[in-house]
Amino acid sequence: VQLQASGGGLVQAGGCLRLSCAASGRSFSMLTVGWFRQDPGKEREFVASISWSGGSTSYADSVKGRFAISRDNAKNMVYLQMNSLKPEDTAVYYCAGRYGGSSPDYSDYRYWGSGTQVTVSS
Repeated sequence: VQLQASGGGLVQAGGCLRLSCAASGRSFSMLTVGWFRQDPGKEREFVASISWSGGSTSYADSVKGRFAISRDNAKNMVYLQMNSLKPEDTAVYYCAGRYGGSSPDYSDYRYWGSGTQVTVSS
């Protein structure tokens, strides 16, 4: 499975962005997919995850109520809708996949895409 994140950019505080994660590989629909973010000099941080069916989602407390994760298995896509963005949301965002249930630990994810930069100006 190969993953590719896109959709990042520069946005003002309070604005919104939608990130996309495109996957290749027939087993994508069996993967739990997570979004992580990382600022230089900091550890990679869990943002959100979604089960293979889309029926179960998890969010970091810092984004709960502002971000929404969804997926379309027919299109091999996972999305992260980010609303009410704050400067502290600035980071490189990565999508990642694993077989099994959701996990906030990035080391549990086997498949990683290249990141997409999100910059939120104050």
